[in-house]
Amino acid sequence: MTILCVRFQLPPTDEAALPGLLGLLEDFTPVVEALPPDGALADLRGAERYFGRDAVELASVIRVRALAHHGVDCAIGAGPGPMLARVALRDARPGVTCAVPEGAVAEFLADKPVAALPGVGAATARTLCEYGLDTLGLVAAAPLSTLQRLVGAKAGRELHEKASGIDRGRVVPNAVSRSLATERPFTRDELDPDRHRRALLSAAEELGARLRALDKVCRTLTLTVRYADRSSTTRSRTLQEPTAHSAALTRAAYGMYEALGLQRARVRALALRAEGLDPAEQASYQLTFDPLDEKARRIEEVADRARAKFGPRAVMPGALAA
Repeated sequence: MTILCVRFQLPPTDEAALPGLLGLLEDFTPVVEALPPDGALADLRGAERYFGRDAVELASVIRVRALAHHGVDCAIGAGPGPMLARVALRDARPGVTCAVPEGAVAEFLADKPVAALPGVGAATARTLCEYGLDTLGLVAAAPLSTLQRLVGAKAGRELHEKASGIDRGRVVPNAVSRSLATERPFTRDELDPDRHRRALLSAAEELGARLRALDKVCRTLTLTVRYADRSSTTRSRTLQEPTAHSAALTRAAYGMYEALGLQRARVRALALRAEGLDPAEQASYQLTFDPLDEKARRIEEVADRARAKFGPRAVMPGALAA
């Protein structure tokens, strides 16, 4: 095992925490790839030789340091490649590292659902399941030509390789982008899609207000759905144009949520993160002649002035959509 996939138990509203935790990983290896909003990949090949410990042992040290220095626990998956480490993370829990067994990669993957593979979305998983290919073992055993007819030539080849345990990925060092985030937890595991959408509306309005208060616009919006079993799904969407407009953020959030195709999912929390922040004065905008959009923007300006004068609770969540 040489690659760790780490998910920190990080409050999404804590803007400064993730860069500091990435610095903790960089104490062990310079090859660290940020996975906003709360994760990272770390290639420990050099660290294993330098410290004389394997990646699972180093994961225990990383967990202790994260708790001691940042008060943050983490779940860690370990594998010979980034894809396998991310799959292992699905079975990891805070305090326990889940590692892909040496020499038993195919067996480890065989019973996993097809959606466990990074990059396999709800639509692809649904297509495969309709043809009885609901586990990675069945996908690996299926003829390559069959998979290519179902999901396309390139996607079918990649899917077949990944389901067979062939991991060609690598950890690409990067820097976590400046971002703003907010989360909407539910008091109990929530099944109702209408409540999910209301939570997304509230979160998007908050992000828009915070961006406008900072005179910033964002280029990318990321949605994280946390489930009752502590697993999560993260999707990102690049916006048509950089924006701080709450209505545009809400549409993007709704679009990502609908694309997940959740059915009776027990959702514990929804989080939105605005990424790729730029000064609003440097952003260009597409002219619009939609009177409803212009009205919404004027209402936003009034609401922002009310928040600035009377505090962030001066405007109730969802009021701008009324």
